[in-house]
Order: sequence, then C-alpha cells, then structure tokens
Amino acid sequence: MLGLPRSSPDGRSTSARMPKRRALPVPQMRPQGKLEYGGQTAPLRTCVGCRVRTVKSELLRLVLVEGVIVPDLRRRLHGRGASVHPTLKCLELAERRRAFSRAFRVAEALDTSRVRVCLEELQREGEAG
Repeated sequence: MLGLPRSSPDGRSTSARMPKRRALPVPQMRPQGKLEYGGQTAPLRTCVGCRVRTVKSELLRLVLVEGVIVPDLRRRLHGRGASVHPTLKCLELAERRRAFSRAFRVAEALDTSRVRVCLEELQREGEAG
C-alpha cells in the first residue's frame, strides 16, 4: 500500500473529490513596526492603557524617575519608557490593568499623580483652544 494513492471506499481517489484551493493574493506588507503616516514611515508604539498600536508622535511618553512616573513631553529623558494616549481614559485603563509596573519592569506600585495632573492640563488646554 505504500506509495499508492489513497482511495475512498468507492474506489475514487480522495484528491479527485477535494475542490482545488485557489491561491489567495498576498497582501503587500509594510515594513515591520512602521506605518505610512503622511507619506512617510513613522515608528509605532503601543498604548499601555488601551493596547492600540499607533504612531509614536500621537502618544505621550512616560518615564520612571525614583518610583514616580513622569511625563516626558520632549522625549529626552533617559531610561525605559512607556507610551499612553494623552487621555485620562487610557491612563485609568493602564492603572486598572497594572500595566505600568509591567512596562517599567518593577514589582512595587507606582505613583501616577504627575501624569494625571499633566493630562488634566492638556485636556483643559484642548477645551479652551
């Protein structure tokens, strides 16, 4: 039986009964970790609150400084960073999911008061402007 085509009980080949698969078109993939944004490629980051991947420039970078999470508005502070959408909703989601301790790879609870104040100020500026 080795080497012979398998057949069904009625004697026909199983390959004759199976419909042929059509080759699906291969989607054109963009380079890994980049997104077409305004005609240019831009680096992607994931919001630690809502877990949505988006362009780095649309997220607020946060850095851990002596146990306190600090917003890095100029993106120049040293150390491991975490990104979050500049909304209180995403900040609250990240706090509820305990995402900051995972993102910064620490075991203790972290203080997010400075980030909350910064986001409230940004929200007030957005409403006034």
